[in-house]
Amino acid sequence: MLMKVNYLLVISLVFTLLISSIAQATTDSEIKILVMGDSLSAGYGIEVDQGWVELSRIQLKQSHPEVTLINASISGETAKGGSRRLPLMIKVHQPDMLILELGANDGLRGYPVNSITLELKKMIEYALEQNIEVVLVGIQLPPNLGDTYNNAFSNQYPDLAKQYDLALVPFLLEGVVFNDKWMQNDGLHPNALGQPTLRDNVLEILLPILDGKLN
Repeated sequence: MLMKVNYLLVISLVFTLLISSIAQATTDSEIKILVMGDSLSAGYGIEVDQGWVELSRIQLKQSHPEVTLINASISGETAKGGSRRLPLMIKVHQPDMLILELGANDGLRGYPVNSITLELKKMIEYALEQNIEVVLVGIQLPPNLGDTYNNAFSNQYPDLAKQYDLALVPFLLEGVVFNDKWMQNDGLHPNALGQPTLRDNVLEILLPILDGKLN
């Protein structure tokens, strides 16, 4: 009788360990992605559930249920502000990946490009030191700031991506910014109609990375 009881205890223990290992494997396969951006990612001027981040979350829930998308974007955020916030956001959310979309507000205010680049570098290096993969999102500015400044500003993104070997979304607003029907009256922010294209611009780069991690 004692042997039978011990046998049942062993079976029960093995079953418990098996369930635990399966649960652990499920947890280990989760990928948390932190989005650090400004109004372009925070959904300025539209409902929160209409923004490209939320649209991406909905699509990923269907195609990549292992992925959790966390939006820590703030309208008006600068690269320097993001640099200050990033350590806390990483500590709180402990992401595996970072989508970095910052610099536009700095550029619109005419801040020196080298100072913007320095803050972006700080964020990239901090994330990489934490073994967090970075996807950099490129931004372009309106033409009124002049070709010299605009070229230096837009070129910093591919330059940083090359320097740190990062995946790059070349231009978040590609295919949207020159379509008046997809832009708000300020000419800076996409409306709800433009958000699916922003989503697609990001997911075109992000999905192959996720497929490589999960397959």
